[in-house]
Amino acid sequence: MPTVTGVPPTIRTRTDACPGVVSPHAAADGALARIRLPGGTIGAPALRAVAALAREAGDGTVHLTSRGNLQLRGLDPADPRPVEHLTAAGLLPSRTHERVRNVLASPLSGLDGGLADVRGLAAALDRGLCARPALSALPGRFLFALDDGRGDVAAERPDLCWRAEGPDRGELLVADTPTGVSCSPAEAPGLLLDAATAFLDVRAAHAADPAARAWRAAELPGAATAVASRLGDHTPSPSRHDDRSARLRPPEGGDVLVGASDGGALGVAPVLGALSAGQLERLAAEGAPELLVTPWRTLVLPVPAPGAADRLAAGLVVDPGHPALRVSACAGSPGCARSLADVRAHALALVARGGPRADAGPEAVHVVGCGRRCGAPHTPHRDAVATGPDTYVIDGHTITTEELR
Repeated sequence: MPTVTGVPPTIRTRTDACPGVVSPHAAADGALARIRLPGGTIGAPALRAVAALAREAGDGTVHLTSRGNLQLRGLDPADPRPVEHLTAAGLLPSRTHERVRNVLASPLSGLDGGLADVRGLAAALDRGLCARPALSALPGRFLFALDDGRGDVAAERPDLCWRAEGPDRGELLVADTPTGVSCSPAEAPGLLLDAATAFLDVRAAHAADPAARAWRAAELPGAATAVASRLGDHTPSPSRHDDRSARLRPPEGGDVLVGASDGGALGVAPVLGALSAGQLERLAAEGAPELLVTPWRTLVLPVPAPGAADRLAAGLVVDPGHPALRVSACAGSPGCARSLADVRAHALALVARGGPRADAGPEAVHVVGCGRRCGAPHTPHRDAVATGPDTYVIDGHTITTEELR
C-alpha cells in the first residue's frame, strides 16, 4: 500500500458511518438521525419543526450532542418525512455535504467576553463548504471550529480551528498545533475551507487506498506543517502568543453558561442532554428569534423573553449548582445493542441522589454501557463503565448502581 516515506497508514476495519438525516444510523430502538447545526445556531421556526418531527416520526425526544448538534431517535429508516421536513425548515441545505457540516463556534461570542466576534462566520463557512463539491469527501468525524479567543471550542479537539488573537486577527490551528498562518475574522471561513482542501491532499498522499486514509488531522504526522505548506496565498506570520497551549482548555464550571450572563443571555441545560418535543417548543417561544446549541449539551438564549428563566426552570436546569450538570450518559439500553445496562435510568437516579461526590476527584461522572465510552465530555470527569445490568467499574473499583456516586 503506497505511503509517504516513513509514515505508516491508518488501517480501517469499517467505513466512516457517522449518521446524518439522509443516511441515518440503525440503532436498537430504530433509526438515529443527526441534524448538523453549524455554529450551533437554530432559528425558532426550525426548532419547532424539529419538535414536530420528533413527535410525529421519532420517539418524542431530541438529544443534544457533544458537537452542538441535534439527534433524533426511534425513526423509521424508510420514512421520507425527516428529509422532507428538515429540508423545508432549512436544516438540510445539501444532501451531498450533510455529514461534513461539522462546525463549532464560541457560543457566547459577541454576547459576553472573547477577543473577537465570530457570529455569522459559521454560517459563511457552511455556505462555502456546501459550495465546494470536493469537500463532500471529508470524513464525517472531521471538525471545524471558530474560536473567539477564549479557548473554549479550540479545546474540543477540532481538526481545523481559527482562533482569535485579537479583534482583527486570528491564527489557524491544525489538530491543536499552531501553523503561523493568520487572517482577519472575515477571511477565516475561506482559510478554513482552503485548509480542508489541503487536508484531503495530504491525506491522499499518505495513503492511496481509501481504507487506510485518516479520518482526523491528528492521525496524520506533521499535519499542521503539511497543510500550511499547501495554502499558497496564505502567508505564515509570527504568532503574538508564546504559550498557546495554555489557552486550549475545555470550559469548566462558570465557563459553561447556565443561568443569566452579565450581557443578558440565558443558558439552560436539559437533564442528560435530552429534551422533549414540548420543551423544544417552549424554548422556541422563550428564545425567539434564534437559539444556540453548545458542545456542552446546553442551550443559550441570546435574547430571552422576560421571565424566561423562571418558566423554563420547570423541567430544565437554570441553576449552575444543579447536580444534573455533573452527570452525563451514553444512550444505553434499550437504545444501544452494545450496552450492558440502562445507564440513563441509573444516571437519573444519581442526579436524584444529589450527583457525584465532591471528594472523588473530578466531580463529573459519565455513565456508559460499554467500554467504548460514547459521548464522553472533554471536560474533566470519571467514567462509570457498566459490566452488567446493575454493576459498574469506576476508578478501578466494581460497584453496584446504588453505590454509583
